[in-house]
Formats: sequence, structure tokens, C-alpha cells
Amino acid sequence: MHNALNVGDLRIRVTEDCLNGRRTAFDDPYKPGRNALVGISQVIEAQSPLDVVILLLGTNDFQSMHPHSAWHSAAGLASVINAVRTAPTEPGMPVPPILLTAPPQLDDPRGPIGPKFAGGDVASRGLSDAIRQVSEDTGCAFFDANSVTTSSTVDGVHLDADQHEILGRVLTPVVADLL
Repeated sequence: MHNALNVGDLRIRVTEDCLNGRRTAFDDPYKPGRNALVGISQVIEAQSPLDVVILLLGTNDFQSMHPHSAWHSAAGLASVINAVRTAPTEPGMPVPPILLTAPPQLDDPRGPIGPKFAGGDVASRGLSDAIRQVSEDTGCAFFDANSVTTSSTVDGVHLDADQHEILGRVLTPVVADLL
């Protein structure tokens, strides 16, 4: 995505803060440190000033050890948005616009991670609509990844490499508009 955004004198630096198993606002009982709400303020402070923040969270809220609904996940995301906007950045630093990206709908989790996401395909139904509502309520931009891709054809949960490529290409003009 960042190469396509580098036009003329504009040079974009993309900083990723990806973490396997990260949830919106919930702890993982087996892997500590997966709660996005905990620590997001420090990440924003450390990376500021930022021109835009893209949040693509929610899938891991539907691991089988959590009894969450789409509403719970979206409410967790709303908490993350608030933390981004109230991060203790230096005086005068702008609050960046936020792009909420709804992840593709889980589809029959299978393979080695199947048991970890058992029932997640049902529990997560309506997540993109719930995230869209959060975007409206909080004044964030919104993109539904379901409009361009599905979840992994391999495990039914994640994005495969080609799906990441598609999503990056489609998000490029969306991000450009926010810049």
C-alpha cells in the first residue's frame, strides 16, 4: 500500500503493529498481552505524529474461549478508538483520523486452529454491521473487507497472502482520501 501512496513529493511510511491473537479489549487466558486496549495509548504516543490510524480488529474476539457477540467486539473496538484519541501525545500533536476496517466473516474454522475458533463463524455474524455502526457513532471512516475478500480458504479465519494483497490495493485510495 505505501508504495502506491508515494506520489510526487509525498513519501509515506507505514508502521505496522500486528500481533497474532490480538483482541479488541479482551485478555487471552493462554497468551498474555493480546488485549489491544492495554498499551494502545503508548503505541500511539511512541509513533506520533500520525496522519492516519487503521484498525482491523475483531476476529480473535471470537476464539472459542470467549462468549462474545458482534456487539461485544464492536464495543471493545469503540474503547480502542477512545484510547487512540486520548493517547498522551505531546501538546499540539494532531489526533489522527481513524479507519475502521471490518475483517472478513469467519467461515467454518478448520485445520489446526479449528478448535480455537469453534463456533466463531456463528458468533461473529453481524460484526461488519456492528463495526459500521461504531464508525458512524464515533466519526471514523469505515471499510468492509467483506466487500473485496473472504476469510482464508485454508483455515477459514485469517487472510491469506493474496487476500492481504487485494485488501492493501483496495485500501490505498481510501487511505489517500484520509491523508
